[in-house]
Amino acid sequence: MSEKIIMTRDDIRRTLARIAHEIIERNKTAENLMLVGVHTRGVPLAKRLAANIEHFEGTKIPVGALDIRPYRDDLASNQQPTVHSTDIPTSIDGKFIVLVDDVLYTGRSTRAAMDALTDLGRPKSIQLAVLVDRGHREMPIRSDYVGKNMPSSKHEEIQVHLEETDGNDKVAIINTVKERPSREESCGKVGYLGRKML
Repeated sequence: MSEKIIMTRDDIRRTLARIAHEIIERNKTAENLMLVGVHTRGVPLAKRLAANIEHFEGTKIPVGALDIRPYRDDLASNQQPTVHSTDIPTSIDGKFIVLVDDVLYTGRSTRAAMDALTDLGRPKSIQLAVLVDRGHREMPIRSDYVGKNMPSSKHEEIQVHLEETDGNDKVAIINTVKERPSREESCGKVGYLGRKML
């Protein structure tokens, strides 16, 4: 498997600052704004965005954490989901909610997140902010704020590492297809086996 770094620590920092500015510009005011991170890495991303908004606007934004696994439809029936705590600091009724996640892929996680949110109340609107959009949508869902569009194939994996969860900040694309041995290596193995059999 091969790994290619597509976002460094500084890239992530600059990207989150840009997204914070875009959230402020779109919503005009921080009043009635709430950021809700999707477990796992969406939570620290939401906290960083909230810190940026507070730095730029001088307004503290409430941040929530959302466990979507009970709402997902892409888990096998015999697969026990890892349970995280949902922590929403205040009522979401009438709020402008910005869902925050690390990677947007099929859209199923986002649909599950919206289902989980609407079980908690009736927000004024739900917006979506993601660090990476890798395509391959299976549902009519798009992000309102995108850190990086990264077209990828289905045999590639996008890995987001954050200081809070992984000890460092980076985004990498991983090719999960095993490389085939070269012709010389294959011939060498055949010759070796041939000699052993003789």
